[in-house]
Amino acid sequence: MTGTFINTAAILVGGALGTIFGKNLKGKTRETIVIGLGLFTLAIAVSMFLESNNSLIVLGGVLLGGLIGEYFRIEDRINSLGKRLEARFIKKADDTSRGDFVRGFLTSSVLFCTGPMAILGAIQDGLLGDYQLLAIKSVMDGFAAFAMASTLGMGVLFSAAMVFLYQGFFSLLAVQLQNLMTGDMIAELTATGGILLIGLAISSLLEIKPIRVGNFLPGLVISPLIVLLISLIHF
Repeated sequence: MTGTFINTAAILVGGALGTIFGKNLKGKTRETIVIGLGLFTLAIAVSMFLESNNSLIVLGGVLLGGLIGEYFRIEDRINSLGKRLEARFIKKADDTSRGDFVRGFLTSSVLFCTGPMAILGAIQDGLLGDYQLLAIKSVMDGFAAFAMASTLGMGVLFSAAMVFLYQGFFSLLAVQLQNLMTGDMIAELTATGGILLIGLAISSLLEIKPIRVGNFLPGLVISPLIVLLISLIHF
């Protein structure tokens, strides 16, 4: 789990620097940074979606995942967790800061946990002890955490815990996942992650339209399961 430790530390350092020094940036400068991050996220998301071998599988994963997420109110639960952390660590915040804490926690958690590098890097780290992929992700996440924390504040730092738990889970179960995950399953999972990142960029970074991206997270599990089901039917 060396790579996960490095990634967690990068987010904490980047987020802390963004919280401390980012506020010295002018409002328009911070806005430009976040918009730039949103545009970059869109570009990465599109490239991830193009990894799909069957876009209908991605569609099924997103729709079924969204239904499951809505039923279990995943985004509401993530928001509730953010608000509890906010109440515990921000005692005298105004309404704007309080809202930014939750948005920063949710946005950065989804951004840092969604994507092929988080899963593939964690598996590679757990199986082979090779954390090169997660080291590259750590650099990207550190800069992203600085940019986001400069605008959204301390909530970004707490996303480091989500990254640690998420990537640590895949590292610890890497051997079992290796026996289960095929190339096609990873491709559709990656493409589904791209869809979620597009929603994240539109909703939280570019602020074009509110989207409950958290409720689509089950799609990251549903899409590979659809691939597995199809392979069993055709076996």
